[in-house]
Amino acid sequence: MSLEIRTADDVVILNPRGMLLGGAETDELEEKIKDLDGKGNEKLLINLGKTTFMSTMGMRVLFWAHAKYVKRGARVKLCCIDRKIREVFVLVKLTLVYGDDIHDTEADALAAFRQPVGSASP
Repeated sequence: MSLEIRTADDVVILNPRGMLLGGAETDELEEKIKDLDGKGNEKLLINLGKTTFMSTMGMRVLFWAHAKYVKRGARVKLCCIDRKIREVFVLVKLTLVYGDDIHDTEADALAAFRQPVGSASP
């Protein structure tokens, strides 16, 4: 897996590619999130548009990221989740953890970061 990292304004965007199976590719994503969290990053977007499969280990990293960021008042969002991966998210209740922080497109997620915390989309 290669992990693309970029920024849009003050949002760091991570684009994992391929499969998150719990090996080196998942470790790479987790280490980058730990690094960003340790540096005090406030806004993280994980774009899963190029992620083709995810094991429970990959989902654990997403759960952990959400917990770490929320604990210190920061925000993490997901976008572009493949239909099959989203179905698994529903089964393991990850959609309940992320709630309104799951977006269909990257543009929608970036727009949501610009909204004040706690305000709902129109």
